[in-house]
Amino acid sequence: MKHISELDPLNDYAEVGKWEQVTKIRKLMKNRGVKKTPGCSSITIDRTVHEFVAGDESHPECDEIFERWEKLLVKMKEEGYVPNTSVVLLDVEDKEKEKFLFRHSEKLALVYGLMNTKPGMPIRIMKNLRVCEDCHAAFKILSAIEKKEIVVRDRSRFHCFKNGDCTCKDYW
Repeated sequence: MKHISELDPLNDYAEVGKWEQVTKIRKLMKNRGVKKTPGCSSITIDRTVHEFVAGDESHPECDEIFERWEKLLVKMKEEGYVPNTSVVLLDVEDKEKEKFLFRHSEKLALVYGLMNTKPGMPIRIMKNLRVCEDCHAAFKILSAIEKKEIVVRDRSRFHCFKNGDCTCKDYW
């Protein structure tokens, strides 16, 4: 247990494909009541806070959010975006990894913000965990495509995405 507490079991073993070890560690963590903090992002629109959890399908506008994401994804891929499925630390096929990747809480919050803010108005998102490499790359591209300033406060810093760039040059 001491060794496990020093590791991030999802990263240290899953990144190198040791799925048997990952399974054992996850089972041990479950038996000990240890839970992974889910990704959670919030965005305020018209003085109302909207909260999104990774994989969330409970928002009243989730169908519209997912539909808009699919349209944005086409534009992003035209600009060279390639989903980085290596950040999804699950032993599943790449298409399934993409589904998990595309349901990250900050992506859901961003799409909701794009749907509900006026042109020229920046989007501000709060995230409880660190923004993953794929979301960082996606936000850079989306800031250029949508001509929006996107500010994300994650657990370690502010990211300001604008015109396809981010103020955090050394982040990823």
